[in-house]
Formats: sequence, C-alpha cells, structure tokens
Amino acid sequence: MSTEQKTSNGRVLRGTVVASKMMDTCTVAVERYVQHPKYKKFMRRTKKFLVHDKGNTAKVGDVVDIKETRPISKRKCFELVTAK
Repeated sequence: MSTEQKTSNGRVLRGTVVASKMMDTCTVAVERYVQHPKYKKFMRRTKKFLVHDKGNTAKVGDVVDIKETRPISKRKCFELVTAK
C-alpha cells in the first residue's frame, strides 16, 4: 500500500443538528442506547455537544458526523466532518 491514511485518535459521533444560531457553532444531539443495569430495559439517552461549524453550513434537522478535536472554547471540543 503506497497511500497512507491519517487516523485520528478522537471519537467520531453521528447526531442531529438541533440549533445553529451561533456564529461558526451548532448544537448537535447524539443519541445512544443504554441497558438499565437492574431491569435490563434499553433506554435512549441524548447528549448535546457544541460543534465548530466553519461557515455555518449545517441547518437544523441535518444528520451530521462530528469528530473530537482540540479545545476550541470552554465547551466546544468537536468539529463538523460531514453533513448528510
């Protein structure tokens, strides 16, 4: 193999854009399924991340991929990879 692929050590997550009112920032909600430790029922858990969106390309409702990066501000540690 002559071509090398760059791999990042950060997490890559998929979520939905829920807000894009800030400059170069959007809010992405990421859902995951977790099994309850006692009752064994699967529950949906949602967490919102602030994502760096250079040029404000993402719109509310878009399904996007985000990747972990260096801290950009106090709460922003992810950047937008692709908008589906």
